[in-house]
Amino acid sequence: MKPLKIAVAGLGTVGAGLVKLLSDNAGIIAARAGRPIVVTAISARDRNRDRGIVIGADVAWYDDAAQMAAKADADVIVEVIGGSEGIARQVVETAITRGLHVVTANKALLAHHGVALAGAAEAKGVALGFEAAVAGGIPIIKALKEGLAGNSLSRVTGILNGTCNYILTTMRETGRDFADVLAEAQALGYAEADPSFDIDGVDAAHKLSILTSLAFATPVDFASMYVEGIRHVSAVDIDFADKLGYRIKLLGIAQATDHGIEQRVHPCMVPVTTPIATVDGVFNAVVAEGDFVGRSIYEGRGAGAGPTASAVAADIIDIARGNRSPVFGVPVGALAAKGIAAMERRQGAYYMRLMVLDRPGVLADVAQALRAEGVSVEQMIQPGRAPGETVPMVMTLHDTVEADMNRAVARIAALDAVVEPPRLIRIEHM
Repeated sequence: MKPLKIAVAGLGTVGAGLVKLLSDNAGIIAARAGRPIVVTAISARDRNRDRGIVIGADVAWYDDAAQMAAKADADVIVEVIGGSEGIARQVVETAITRGLHVVTANKALLAHHGVALAGAAEAKGVALGFEAAVAGGIPIIKALKEGLAGNSLSRVTGILNGTCNYILTTMRETGRDFADVLAEAQALGYAEADPSFDIDGVDAAHKLSILTSLAFATPVDFASMYVEGIRHVSAVDIDFADKLGYRIKLLGIAQATDHGIEQRVHPCMVPVTTPIATVDGVFNAVVAEGDFVGRSIYEGRGAGAGPTASAVAADIIDIARGNRSPVFGVPVGALAAKGIAAMERRQGAYYMRLMVLDRPGVLADVAQALRAEGVSVEQMIQPGRAPGETVPMVMTLHDTVEADMNRAVARIAALDAVVEPPRLIRIEHM
Protein backbone atom coordinates (compact mmCIF):
# COMPACT_ATOMS: atom_id res chain seq x y z
CA MET A 1 0.00 0.00 0.00
CA LYS A 2 1.31 3.45 -0.93
CA PRO A 3 2.55 5.39 2.14
CA LEU A 4 0.83 8.57 3.28
CA LYS A 5 3.44 11.34 3.08
CA ILE A 6 3.52 13.94 5.86
CA ALA A 7 5.18 17.37 5.92
CA VAL A 8 5.52 18.96 9.36
CA ALA A 9 5.57 22.76 9.70
CA GLY A 10 7.08 23.53 13.09
CA LEU A 11 9.40 21.36 15.12
CA GLY A 12 8.79 22.62 18.64
CA THR A 13 7.34 20.56 21.46
CA VAL A 14 4.38 19.24 19.47
CA GLY A 15 6.13 18.83 16.12
CA ALA A 16 9.02 16.92 17.65
CA GLY A 17 6.55 14.85 19.68
CA LEU A 18 4.69 13.94 16.50
CA VAL A 19 7.85 12.86 14.66
CA LYS A 20 8.79 10.68 17.64
CA LEU A 21 5.30 9.17 17.88
CA LEU A 22 5.17 8.34 14.16
CA SER A 23 8.59 6.70 14.44
CA ASP A 24 8.17 4.83 17.72
CA ASN A 25 4.67 3.54 16.89
CA ALA A 26 5.13 3.10 13.13
CA GLY A 27 4.04 -0.54 13.13
CA ILE A 28 0.79 -0.17 15.04
CA ILE A 29 -0.04 3.07 13.21
CA ALA A 30 0.42 1.40 9.80
CA ALA A 31 -1.80 -1.49 10.89
CA ARG A 32 -4.54 0.86 12.08
CA ALA A 33 -4.24 3.25 9.15
CA GLY A 34 -4.08 0.50 6.54
CA ARG A 35 -0.89 1.98 5.09
CA PRO A 36 2.48 3.29 6.30
CA ILE A 37 2.69 6.94 7.37
CA VAL A 38 6.06 8.56 6.68
CA VAL A 39 7.49 12.03 7.29
CA THR A 40 8.92 13.34 4.04
CA ALA A 41 9.50 17.01 4.87
CA ILE A 42 10.07 19.24 7.87
CA SER A 43 10.30 22.98 8.35
CA ALA A 44 11.95 24.63 11.35
CA ARG A 45 14.28 27.54 11.95
CA ASP A 46 17.22 25.77 13.61
CA ARG A 47 18.54 22.63 11.92
CA ASN A 48 21.19 22.01 14.57
CA ARG A 49 19.03 22.08 17.70
CA ASP A 50 18.88 18.81 19.62
CA ARG A 51 15.20 17.87 19.84
CA GLY A 52 15.71 14.30 21.00
CA ILE A 53 14.53 12.81 17.70
CA VAL A 54 16.19 11.25 14.68
CA ILE A 55 15.47 12.87 11.33
CA GLY A 56 16.42 10.68 8.38
CA ALA A 57 18.63 11.92 5.58
CA ASP A 58 15.75 11.31 3.16
CA VAL A 59 13.57 13.92 4.91
CA ALA A 60 13.57 17.25 3.06
CA TRP A 61 14.31 20.21 5.32
CA TYR A 62 12.87 23.66 4.59
CA ASP A 63 13.84 26.83 6.39
CA ASP A 64 10.65 28.49 5.11
CA ALA A 65 7.42 26.74 6.15
CA ALA A 66 5.40 28.51 3.44
CA GLN A 67 7.83 27.24 0.81
CA MET A 68 7.45 23.74 2.20
CA ALA A 69 3.66 23.98 1.98
CA ALA A 70 4.00 25.11 -1.66
CA LYS A 71 6.59 22.61 -2.84
CA ALA A 72 7.02 19.60 -0.53
CA ASP A 73 6.29 16.10 -1.79
CA ALA A 74 3.49 15.40 0.66
CA ASP A 75 -0.14 14.35 0.98
CA VAL A 76 -0.72 16.07 4.32
CA ILE A 77 0.65 19.29 5.78
CA VAL A 78 0.76 19.36 9.59
CA GLU A 79 0.80 22.92 10.97
CA VAL A 80 2.04 23.20 14.55
CA ILE A 81 3.55 26.69 14.41
CA GLY A 82 0.68 28.56 16.09
CA GLY A 83 -0.82 32.01 15.80
CA SER A 84 -3.89 33.26 13.98
CA GLU A 85 -2.03 35.16 11.27
CA GLY A 86 1.30 35.23 9.50
CA ILE A 87 3.18 32.11 8.53
CA ALA A 88 0.77 29.63 10.14
CA ARG A 89 -2.20 30.95 8.19
CA GLN A 90 -0.14 31.10 5.00
CA VAL A 91 0.95 27.48 5.40
CA VAL A 92 -2.62 26.23 5.85
CA GLU A 93 -4.07 28.31 3.01
CA THR A 94 -1.27 27.31 0.65
CA ALA A 95 -1.68 23.62 1.44
CA ILE A 96 -5.44 23.74 0.84
CA THR A 97 -4.94 25.61 -2.44
CA ARG A 98 -2.59 22.82 -3.54
CA GLY A 99 -5.23 20.24 -2.72
CA LEU A 100 -3.32 18.83 0.26
CA HIS A 101 -4.96 17.66 3.46
CA VAL A 102 -4.21 19.75 6.55
CA VAL A 103 -3.93 18.82 10.21
CA THR A 104 -3.42 21.64 12.71
CA ALA A 105 -3.19 22.17 16.45
CA ASN A 106 -3.81 25.89 16.01
CA LYS A 107 -6.89 26.96 18.00
CA ALA A 108 -6.29 30.69 17.41
CA LEU A 109 -6.26 30.20 13.64
CA LEU A 110 -9.53 28.27 13.75
CA ALA A 111 -11.16 30.70 16.16
CA HIS A 112 -10.50 33.61 13.80
CA HIS A 113 -10.59 31.97 10.35
CA GLY A 114 -12.12 28.54 10.86
CA VAL A 115 -15.22 28.99 8.69
CA ALA A 116 -13.26 30.41 5.75
CA LEU A 117 -10.67 27.64 5.96
CA ALA A 118 -13.38 24.99 6.27
CA GLY A 119 -15.08 26.37 3.17
CA ALA A 120 -11.83 26.32 1.22
CA ALA A 121 -11.08 22.75 2.31
CA GLU A 122 -14.61 21.66 1.41
CA ALA A 123 -14.31 23.22 -2.05
CA LYS A 124 -11.02 21.40 -2.65
CA GLY A 125 -12.27 18.10 -1.26
CA VAL A 126 -9.53 17.88 1.35
CA ALA A 127 -9.59 17.25 5.08
CA LEU A 128 -8.96 19.91 7.72
CA GLY A 129 -8.33 18.09 10.99
CA PHE A 130 -7.92 19.87 14.32
CA GLU A 131 -8.38 17.34 17.11
CA ALA A 132 -5.23 18.71 18.75
CA ALA A 133 -6.54 22.28 18.83
CA VAL A 134 -8.83 21.70 21.84
CA ALA A 135 -7.99 19.88 25.09
CA GLY A 136 -4.81 18.19 23.89
CA GLY A 137 -5.08 14.43 24.15
CA ILE A 138 -8.82 14.37 24.94
CA PRO A 139 -10.66 13.26 21.76
CA ILE A 140 -13.41 15.82 22.24
CA ILE A 141 -13.58 16.96 18.61
CA LYS A 142 -14.23 13.42 17.42
CA ALA A 143 -16.71 12.93 20.25
CA LEU A 144 -18.78 15.95 19.22
CA LYS A 145 -18.52 15.31 15.46
CA GLU A 146 -19.07 11.56 15.54
CA GLY A 147 -19.81 9.94 18.88
CA LEU A 148 -22.55 12.40 19.81
CA ALA A 149 -23.69 13.16 16.26
CA GLY A 150 -27.15 11.72 16.89
CA ASN A 151 -27.86 14.10 19.76
CA SER A 152 -29.18 17.60 20.03
CA LEU A 153 -26.67 19.16 22.42
CA SER A 154 -27.82 21.67 25.00
CA ARG A 155 -24.58 22.55 26.76
CA VAL A 156 -20.81 22.06 26.59
CA THR A 157 -18.69 23.01 29.59
CA GLY A 158 -14.97 22.64 30.00
CA ILE A 159 -11.75 23.26 31.87
CA LEU A 160 -9.87 24.19 28.71
CA ASN A 161 -6.63 25.73 29.98
CA GLY A 162 -4.16 23.69 32.01
CA THR A 163 -2.14 26.71 33.12
CA CYS A 164 -5.12 28.30 34.86
CA ASN A 165 -6.20 25.00 36.34
CA TYR A 166 -2.70 24.42 37.71
CA ILE A 167 -2.60 27.91 39.26
CA LEU A 168 -6.03 27.59 40.89
CA THR A 169 -5.27 24.07 42.15
CA THR A 170 -1.95 25.12 43.65
CA MET A 171 -3.50 28.19 45.28
CA ARG A 172 -6.08 25.96 46.93
CA GLU A 173 -3.58 23.34 48.07
CA THR A 174 -0.96 25.76 49.41
CA GLY A 175 -2.92 28.86 50.43
CA ARG A 176 -0.55 31.02 48.37
CA ASP A 177 -1.77 33.95 46.31
CA PHE A 178 -2.07 34.32 42.56
CA ALA A 179 1.15 36.23 41.74
CA ASP A 180 3.32 33.80 43.70
CA VAL A 181 1.84 30.69 42.07
CA LEU A 182 1.98 32.27 38.60
CA ALA A 183 5.71 32.88 39.03
CA GLU A 184 6.15 29.23 40.02
CA ALA A 185 4.14 28.07 36.99
CA GLN A 186 6.41 30.15 34.75
CA ALA A 187 9.51 28.66 36.35
CA LEU A 188 8.15 25.14 35.79
CA GLY A 189 7.26 25.86 32.17
CA TYR A 190 3.48 25.59 32.70
CA ALA A 191 3.03 29.30 31.95
CA GLU A 192 4.65 31.45 29.27
CA ALA A 193 6.90 34.41 30.03
CA ASP A 194 3.92 36.50 28.89
CA PRO A 195 1.03 34.49 30.34
CA SER A 196 -1.75 36.87 29.24
CA PHE A 197 -3.40 34.53 26.72
CA ASP A 198 -3.74 31.88 29.42
CA ILE A 199 -4.59 33.79 32.58
CA ASP A 200 -6.86 36.31 30.85
CA GLY A 201 -8.97 33.51 29.39
CA VAL A 202 -8.18 34.09 25.70
CA ASP A 203 -6.75 30.62 25.07
CA ALA A 204 -9.80 28.97 26.64
CA ALA A 205 -12.07 31.26 24.62
CA HIS A 206 -10.39 30.25 21.35
CA LYS A 207 -11.07 26.62 22.20
CA LEU A 208 -14.63 27.23 23.36
CA SER A 209 -15.52 29.03 20.13
CA ILE A 210 -14.56 25.86 18.24
CA LEU A 211 -16.57 23.63 20.57
CA THR A 212 -19.58 25.95 20.24
CA SER A 213 -19.53 25.61 16.46
CA LEU A 214 -19.32 21.82 16.66
CA ALA A 215 -21.99 21.51 19.34
CA PHE A 216 -24.57 23.83 17.81
CA ALA A 217 -23.75 23.78 14.07
CA THR A 218 -23.17 27.51 14.11
CA PRO A 219 -20.31 29.53 12.57
CA VAL A 220 -17.29 30.07 14.79
CA ASP A 221 -17.88 33.42 16.51
CA PHE A 222 -14.96 34.24 18.77
CA ALA A 223 -15.72 37.97 18.64
CA SER A 224 -19.01 37.49 20.53
CA MET A 225 -17.42 35.60 23.42
CA TYR A 226 -17.58 36.94 26.99
CA VAL A 227 -14.07 36.48 28.39
CA GLU A 228 -12.85 37.00 31.96
CA GLY A 229 -9.61 35.61 33.36
CA ILE A 230 -8.35 34.62 36.80
CA ARG A 231 -6.14 37.56 37.80
CA HIS A 232 -8.67 38.76 40.37
CA VAL A 233 -9.14 35.37 42.09
CA SER A 234 -7.47 35.51 45.49
CA ALA A 235 -6.43 32.93 48.04
CA VAL A 236 -9.11 34.44 50.29
CA ASP A 237 -11.81 33.62 47.74
CA ILE A 238 -10.50 30.09 47.30
CA ASP A 239 -10.56 29.56 51.07
CA PHE A 240 -14.13 30.83 51.35
CA ALA A 241 -15.14 28.67 48.39
CA ASP A 242 -13.82 25.64 50.26
CA LYS A 243 -15.80 26.60 53.39
CA LEU A 244 -18.93 26.92 51.28
CA GLY A 245 -18.44 23.57 49.54
CA TYR A 246 -17.13 24.81 46.19
CA ARG A 247 -14.03 24.72 44.01
CA ILE A 248 -13.04 27.63 41.77
CA LYS A 249 -12.36 26.68 38.13
CA LEU A 250 -11.89 28.71 34.96
CA LEU A 251 -14.67 27.30 32.77
CA GLY A 252 -15.68 27.71 29.18
CA ILE A 253 -19.47 27.38 28.87
CA ALA A 254 -21.53 27.20 25.70
CA GLN A 255 -25.25 26.56 26.01
CA ALA A 256 -28.46 27.02 24.10
CA THR A 257 -30.95 29.45 25.66
CA ASP A 258 -34.20 31.07 24.60
CA HIS A 259 -32.17 34.19 23.79
CA GLY A 260 -29.51 32.48 21.64
CA ILE A 261 -26.23 30.70 22.32
CA GLU A 262 -24.31 31.65 25.44
CA GLN A 263 -20.53 31.66 24.97
CA ARG A 264 -18.62 32.64 28.08
CA VAL A 265 -15.28 32.02 29.77
CA HIS A 266 -14.85 33.08 33.39
CA PRO A 267 -13.99 31.77 36.87
CA CYS A 268 -16.79 29.71 38.37
CA MET A 269 -17.55 28.13 41.69
CA VAL A 270 -18.67 24.54 41.19
CA PRO A 271 -19.89 22.23 43.96
CA VAL A 272 -17.18 19.90 45.25
CA THR A 273 -19.51 16.96 44.54
CA THR A 274 -19.40 17.50 40.76
CA PRO A 275 -16.86 15.50 38.71
CA ILE A 276 -15.33 18.61 37.12
CA ALA A 277 -14.46 19.97 40.59
CA THR A 278 -11.96 17.13 41.06
CA VAL A 279 -10.05 17.82 37.84
CA ASP A 280 -6.84 19.36 39.15
CA GLY A 281 -3.39 20.45 38.03
CA VAL A 282 -2.70 20.73 34.32
CA PHE A 283 -5.55 18.41 33.38
CA ASN A 284 -8.47 19.45 31.17
CA ALA A 285 -12.05 18.19 31.17
CA VAL A 286 -15.10 18.66 28.97
CA VAL A 287 -18.72 17.88 29.84
CA ALA A 288 -21.22 17.52 26.99
CA GLU A 289 -24.97 17.27 27.51
CA GLY A 290 -27.21 15.73 24.82
CA ASP A 291 -30.90 14.95 24.66
CA PHE A 292 -30.48 11.17 24.24
CA VAL A 293 -27.03 10.45 25.68
CA GLY A 294 -27.45 12.66 28.75
CA ARG A 295 -24.23 13.92 30.28
CA SER A 296 -20.84 12.60 29.16
CA ILE A 297 -17.50 13.59 30.66
CA TYR A 298 -14.06 13.60 29.03
CA GLU A 299 -10.87 14.17 31.03
CA GLY A 300 -7.16 14.06 30.28
CA ARG A 301 -4.00 16.00 29.64
CA GLY A 302 -4.73 19.17 27.75
CA ALA A 303 -1.25 19.98 26.48
CA GLY A 304 2.29 18.67 26.13
CA ALA A 305 4.25 16.84 23.48
CA GLY A 306 2.70 13.40 23.94
CA PRO A 307 -1.01 14.20 24.33
CA THR A 308 -1.05 16.80 21.55
CA ALA A 309 0.97 14.62 19.18
CA SER A 310 -1.46 11.79 19.90
CA ALA A 311 -4.36 14.00 18.78
CA VAL A 312 -2.51 15.07 15.62
CA ALA A 313 -1.77 11.44 14.81
CA ALA A 314 -5.45 10.53 15.18
CA ASP A 315 -6.37 13.01 12.44
CA ILE A 316 -3.58 11.74 10.20
CA ILE A 317 -4.76 8.15 10.62
CA ASP A 318 -8.31 9.18 9.68
CA ILE A 319 -6.94 10.74 6.48
CA ALA A 320 -4.93 7.60 5.71
CA ARG A 321 -8.07 5.48 6.10
CA GLY A 322 -10.05 7.78 3.85
CA ASN A 323 -12.42 8.81 6.65
CA ARG A 324 -14.01 12.16 5.86
CA SER A 325 -16.48 14.26 7.77
CA PRO A 326 -17.39 17.95 7.46
CA VAL A 327 -14.89 20.17 9.26
CA PHE A 328 -17.40 21.47 11.82
CA GLY A 329 -19.71 18.46 11.76
CA VAL A 330 -22.00 19.76 9.00
CA PRO A 331 -21.21 21.31 5.60
CA VAL A 332 -20.18 24.95 5.82
CA GLY A 333 -23.40 25.98 4.07
CA ALA A 334 -25.40 24.33 6.86
CA LEU A 335 -23.74 26.31 9.65
CA ALA A 336 -26.50 28.62 10.84
CA ALA A 337 -26.15 31.67 13.09
CA LYS A 338 -28.44 31.19 16.07
CA GLY A 339 -27.82 34.49 17.79
CA ILE A 340 -25.64 35.20 20.78
CA ALA A 341 -27.25 35.55 24.20
CA ALA A 342 -25.94 38.69 25.87
CA MET A 343 -24.01 38.13 29.09
CA GLU A 344 -26.46 40.43 30.88
CA ARG A 345 -29.13 37.74 30.40
CA ARG A 346 -27.14 35.04 32.19
CA GLN A 347 -29.17 33.67 35.07
CA GLY A 348 -27.65 31.85 38.00
CA ALA A 349 -26.29 32.03 41.52
CA TYR A 350 -23.37 34.18 42.67
CA TYR A 351 -20.66 34.42 45.31
CA MET A 352 -19.83 37.93 46.51
CA ARG A 353 -17.05 39.04 48.84
CA LEU A 354 -16.97 42.53 50.32
CA MET A 355 -14.29 44.19 52.40
CA VAL A 356 -16.19 46.50 54.75
CA LEU A 357 -15.63 48.64 57.82
CA ASP A 358 -17.01 46.75 60.81
CA ARG A 359 -19.55 49.24 62.12
CA PRO A 360 -23.28 49.25 62.83
CA GLY A 361 -25.66 49.41 59.89
CA VAL A 362 -23.33 48.05 57.19
CA LEU A 363 -25.20 44.79 56.73
CA ALA A 364 -28.51 46.65 56.52
CA ASP A 365 -27.10 48.96 53.83
CA VAL A 366 -25.82 46.01 51.79
CA ALA A 367 -29.14 44.21 52.17
CA GLN A 368 -30.99 47.31 51.00
CA ALA A 369 -28.80 47.57 47.89
CA LEU A 370 -29.51 43.92 47.05
CA ARG A 371 -33.21 44.28 47.75
CA ALA A 372 -33.46 47.28 45.45
CA GLU A 373 -32.41 45.11 42.51
CA GLY A 374 -34.41 42.04 43.51
CA VAL A 375 -31.37 40.01 44.62
CA SER A 376 -31.83 37.65 47.58
CA VAL A 377 -29.18 36.19 49.89
CA GLU A 378 -28.84 32.42 50.25
CA GLN A 379 -26.19 32.36 52.99
CA MET A 380 -23.65 34.68 54.57
CA ILE A 381 -20.30 34.38 56.36
CA GLN A 382 -18.81 37.20 58.41
CA PRO A 383 -15.93 35.69 60.38
CA GLY A 384 -15.12 37.41 63.68
CA ARG A 385 -15.60 41.03 64.72
CA ALA A 386 -13.17 43.94 64.60
CA PRO A 387 -15.09 47.13 65.34
CA GLY A 388 -13.79 49.99 63.22
CA GLU A 389 -11.48 47.71 61.22
CA THR A 390 -11.83 46.24 57.73
CA VAL A 391 -13.36 42.76 57.66
CA PRO A 392 -14.63 40.42 54.92
CA MET A 393 -18.34 39.90 54.38
CA VAL A 394 -19.09 36.91 52.18
CA MET A 395 -22.43 35.79 50.83
CA THR A 396 -23.93 33.51 48.21
CA LEU A 397 -26.91 34.81 46.28
CA HIS A 398 -29.90 32.98 44.82
CA ASP A 399 -30.40 32.73 41.05
CA THR A 400 -30.39 36.23 39.63
CA VAL A 401 -30.20 37.82 36.20
CA GLU A 402 -26.68 39.15 35.55
CA ALA A 403 -27.87 42.67 34.73
CA ASP A 404 -29.68 42.91 38.09
CA MET A 405 -26.62 41.54 39.89
CA ASN A 406 -24.35 44.10 38.23
CA ARG A 407 -26.62 46.96 39.28
CA ALA A 408 -26.67 45.66 42.85
CA VAL A 409 -22.88 45.45 42.88
CA ALA A 410 -22.63 49.04 41.65
CA ARG A 411 -24.93 50.17 44.50
CA ILE A 412 -22.85 48.28 47.05
CA ALA A 413 -19.54 49.58 45.68
CA ALA A 414 -20.80 53.14 46.25
CA LEU A 415 -21.37 52.58 50.00
CA ASP A 416 -18.93 54.44 52.26
CA ALA A 417 -18.27 51.36 54.36
CA VAL A 418 -17.17 49.23 51.37
CA VAL A 419 -13.42 49.83 51.07
CA GLU A 420 -12.59 47.61 48.06
CA PRO A 421 -14.41 46.78 44.82
CA PRO A 422 -16.77 43.85 45.47
CA ARG A 423 -15.49 40.49 44.23
CA LEU A 424 -18.09 38.54 42.30
CA ILE A 425 -17.74 34.94 41.11
CA ARG A 426 -20.53 33.09 39.32
CA ILE A 427 -21.74 29.78 40.71
CA GLU A 428 -22.47 26.98 38.25
CA HIS A 429 -24.49 23.99 39.44
CA MET A 430 -23.66 21.18 37.03
